[in-house]
Amino acid sequence: MTRFALLLLLLLPLRAAAQVDDEKRRLLQFGYEQPLAGPAPFSGYAFFYFNQPDLVRKGDALRVAAAPLYMDGEYGLSGALGPDTDLGIGLSGGGFAQSHSEIRGGRLYRDESFTGHGGGASLSLYHLFNRGERIPLTGTLRAGVQHATYEPQRETDPRFELPLSHTTLLARGGLRYGGEEPLMDPLEALEVSGWYEGRVRDRSDPYGFSDERALRTASHFAWGRALLTYTPKETGRRTHAGVTAGGSLNADRLDAYALGGLLPMSAEFPLELPGYYAHELSARHFVLLDARYCVPLDERRLFSASVFGASALVDYVPGMEQPGRTHTGLGAGLEFTAPERDWSAALNYGYGVDALRSGRRGAHSLAFTLQYDFEAAPEKPTAPARAGQPQGLRWFRR
Repeated sequence: MTRFALLLLLLLPLRAAAQVDDEKRRLLQFGYEQPLAGPAPFSGYAFFYFNQPDLVRKGDALRVAAAPLYMDGEYGLSGALGPDTDLGIGLSGGGFAQSHSEIRGGRLYRDESFTGHGGGASLSLYHLFNRGERIPLTGTLRAGVQHATYEPQRETDPRFELPLSHTTLLARGGLRYGGEEPLMDPLEALEVSGWYEGRVRDRSDPYGFSDERALRTASHFAWGRALLTYTPKETGRRTHAGVTAGGSLNADRLDAYALGGLLPMSAEFPLELPGYYAHELSARHFVLLDARYCVPLDERRLFSASVFGASALVDYVPGMEQPGRTHTGLGAGLEFTAPERDWSAALNYGYGVDALRSGRRGAHSLAFTLQYDFEAAPEKPTAPARAGQPQGLRWFRR
């Protein structure tokens, strides 16, 4: 299968999937990033995001994100454990989502990269602590199981021993104040959140050329982020600033924090660094600062230009180290939004100031993203949140 074909098959986790969404959504998302020099891992997605409230009974919601060979979905039962506590039943599975690209020192090692498939199930509890407030404070508790199996790619060295298939038990807990809509470039967002996730595998067999690598049996992750995005109606100038930080215990190559790339929907918590390969840096601990400023170029606000940047301090996973712990990326982009506000597209350029390429610093990339919103309207009325329901992502609407 060609790398371009994977563009239509790969689905990566969506941001804002950690709480029940009570708004009807039909979103088509597409993204592709291409480094301008050197071999690079594939970076792209194409999927349809569907969220339908009140599907079977009032207050419930079905969320599905679907690509041709992968699907992630959750059915939310409103008030399952009290008026402010909902239950989510999740299923996911398909091809390519567990694949691994080995990148060390700014170089892609195709002979050590491999394809992974898998799926899982989860049960989640969502509790609203401040019913009636404009900005929700929600808590999440989740237990899940995932299974992964691996196969070599065309360039994988026959001597490279792949990880054995394994099953992982997961437990997550978190608090989130505010939220961010699952959109390519939200006009408004406010979030302060903190999370913990524990993972326990059923095996820790060695793999690699000489069994020099191993999957950790148990690993622990704690991270948090704060972000603000604001767009005054008078000027349409969008300003965004954010900080994300995380730490871990016993992280390995396959479950480390992955920084790099320019695609906003590439993960539930995207760790973007302009100019870098997608998921180029594998970190045990990190701090990432990012900012963006976007200005309309015409009176109708169809065209806009933006400048952005991100900087990270990284503590690498063992075996993935490189000189220097700080990484900075800068960029600029152009965006077009259709007059009906139903679709938008953006072309962004990124320069990785500290990215290693052939022993030197500096790397360039281009990223194209497109979003089609089947539910878009020039002026959407704001409906009040239902009593006892999480206010979801509607809290920042005027």
